[in-house]
Amino acid sequence: GSGFVVDPSGLVLTNCHVVRDAAARGGTVTVTLSDGVTRLRGVVEHSDAISDIAVVRVNHHAALPAAELGSSSDLRPGEFVVALGAPLGLTNSVSFGIVSAIERTRSELGLHDSLGARNTTAYIQTDASINSGNSGGPLLDVHGRVIGVNTMKAMGMDGIAFAVPIDEVKRVVRQLTAHGRVLRPYLGLKFIELSEPVAEELNARAAEKESRGLFGGGHVARVPARGLYVMHVTPGSPAQRAGFRIGDTI
Repeated sequence: GSGFVVDPSGLVLTNCHVVRDAAARGGTVTVTLSDGVTRLRGVVEHSDAISDIAVVRVNHHAALPAAELGSSSDLRPGEFVVALGAPLGLTNSVSFGIVSAIERTRSELGLHDSLGARNTTAYIQTDASINSGNSGGPLLDVHGRVIGVNTMKAMGMDGIAFAVPIDEVKRVVRQLTAHGRVLRPYLGLKFIELSEPVAEELNARAAEKESRGLFGGGHVARVPARGLYVMHVTPGSPAQRAGFRIGDTI
């Protein structure tokens, strides 16, 4: 994998999946600098599997050159970008491309995993060549500022790769530094806003089911014309623990 220095004191950013095995064995990694000769002992200080970002600390007798962090908030499709890293172990490799899309969601990529509703990471899509070994390396704008962390590519495809936006990375690192983990408040609810037409339709459906005895003979309360109607409650979520059920009105 790859990484880049973000603080001269020896703070290195990379992907969580690059250092996952090392973290499980005590968190020690070897960091080889861009000269290909200098090797430093690193320790995985923090990692967040959901954003796939990890923070590694290395000790060096002198200040290390640090990358300049830019912003991903004003990125537009078509802008030129450069990917740095060590694809297939080929250190100091550079590839060039454009921003193909911004805010590419996990659901668009077909990534439905156990991280569930909490993982709202949206990625920068680029056609810059990113391969195994590029993970954790920087995606730069034309001014040399880091605007993303290269993370993955579409399997079996060229020209479709993805990076975590640097603004999201900054937020994750701030929380890891402050709390040792990333705080992601969420409810675990899906709902629709009620109006008179929506309430009429829901009440008509409920009346039909009630007439067919689908509610066990019980009476079903009418849905009001104002508020929020709960359509789904995520299992194990704060909403479920608080007692919300499908069909509740807020």
